[in-house]
Amino acid sequence: MLQKDTLQLILANALAAAGQQITIADGATLAVLPEAVKLNNLEPFQPGRNRFRGALTTHSITDFTKYVSAHTTETQRPAGFVDQDQMSAAIIFNLGNDKVPGHGDDSATLTLKQTAAYAGLLAILGRGLSQQALAEWLEDWMPHLVASAGDDSIGMPAAINAVRRMSIKASSQRDSVVGDFAASRSAMDEIEARSLDTLPTTFVFTTAPFDGLSAASITLRLSVITGRDEPLLKLRWVGEEAQREEFAKEFKDVLEQQVGGLVPLTIGTFNLGK
Repeated sequence: MLQKDTLQLILANALAAAGQQITIADGATLAVLPEAVKLNNLEPFQPGRNRFRGALTTHSITDFTKYVSAHTTETQRPAGFVDQDQMSAAIIFNLGNDKVPGHGDDSATLTLKQTAAYAGLLAILGRGLSQQALAEWLEDWMPHLVASAGDDSIGMPAAINAVRRMSIKASSQRDSVVGDFAASRSAMDEIEARSLDTLPTTFVFTTAPFDGLSAASITLRLSVITGRDEPLLKLRWVGEEAQREEFAKEFKDVLEQQVGGLVPLTIGTFNLGK
């Protein structure tokens, strides 16, 4: 009499030899295989791969465009997705469509890189800086800056000197009022930061925010925080959200010009379903 393990092995070999397949409603095909059977991919041992697949990642719009142009063929079914929040774009060359779906494992991804000047600006925005720290930052990025006090322009050397020569002035005022039935007293302390020179109120920082985009002029408002022995200075980006939206719109427009004729672009991100 055959033992149970022996019978299971005979049945497994019979199933493997039969090569039975089942087609289900959505068109997917399932193979009937014994549990112990191991599937091996023979592609690594072939002269070439079964199909081309890969993933390009780059920060260069120019190189991204060249790759997409060279990689797009009549037999490919590419689709592009633009993530404006992350300033990135992904093109999937073999995504296919709902009728003829592809594997979606051949792609190119572009992520714009911040320019050094723009990254330097973001690093100090909203931070409380000492006079020395702000003056040194202004000196480092002087070619990108224009200073003004109200409607009057100030040369950058003079503006930097004004930041360095600030002082704290404190004054007190006490009022006393005496009447027939009451007496009141009040005290008010005023602390003011002044510069021995004309202190700039606004800076305009001009730079391309990302490689591949055009230069933009960013308006920075200077504020001084008192209440301590030394003043703290902050730069605030005026109209930040609106200007960031303009950067994202320009990114989309540049992509449309460069690869829009080759690949349809959609705003958003895409993940392949399992």
